[in-house]
Amino acid sequence: MSAGRVSGPARAGQYVALTGYVVFLGFPLLWLLSTAFKSTREIALGTSSLWPSAPTLTNFGDAIRRANLVEAGTNSLLVAVATTVLTVLLALPASYGLARFRTFLKPVTLGWVLVSQVFPTILVIIPLFLILKQFHLINSLVGLTIVYVVFTLPFCLWMLIGFVSNIPRELEEAAAIDGAGRLRILASIVFPLLRPGVVATALFAFISSWNEFLFALVLIQTPSKVTLPLTLSRFVGAEGQVQLGALAAASLLATVPSLVFFALIQRRLTSGLLSGAVKG
Repeated sequence: MSAGRVSGPARAGQYVALTGYVVFLGFPLLWLLSTAFKSTREIALGTSSLWPSAPTLTNFGDAIRRANLVEAGTNSLLVAVATTVLTVLLALPASYGLARFRTFLKPVTLGWVLVSQVFPTILVIIPLFLILKQFHLINSLVGLTIVYVVFTLPFCLWMLIGFVSNIPRELEEAAAIDGAGRLRILASIVFPLLRPGVVATALFAFISSWNEFLFALVLIQTPSKVTLPLTLSRFVGAEGQVQLGALAAASLLATVPSLVFFALIQRRLTSGLLSGAVKG
């Protein structure tokens, strides 16, 4: 047996481990799906069966009517898409400049990126609230988007710097020798090769802003402007009583946009990896 090949038992063990990992990740979603279709009585009885004895759509109707889920989902979608677009547009040129050009600002910027990820969010809530209040951005989706961009940008910038650094400089140098200008090199070589990194960064920015709760809780006050995480918290009563069926249905509906977004862009994570080199 050659050193590069994996034996039969080892390969079988790999598949078993992979299957176990998929089941581990998928079980919460499966339990959520099961609970969303169970009746209130069946949930109260605490049956351990994953398959509902009498599947019902009542929980979905309650979630949509009581919590105004459509309006909250629209708010979350607007904020998440705006955050994703702005974050990528800011991080893309900044990451290329930091990865390719040596300046005294590079270590300072990278240090700022690392330090920004250390401090707990709760420490900046009050100063952030006071600053946004001065600009009349409290209780505003625009203000919430700005906050999300600021707090998502450092990690996205760090991600893209790694992707840019992995692109061989020789490709750009060869294109420059052939007479290509800086813009042509960026458009034909660098950006196509960065496509998987941009997609990964966009996915991180979208999910982070879609699921964020603390900033939205502090900054949004009007019921018509609440986001989905705030809406989901309403299914927990003041005394800790949880409307489990409606909460499961609402949570299941809240995961759909993230899954759709990932399904739309997951093919681009690997496509175009070498297209830039071919075009160059």
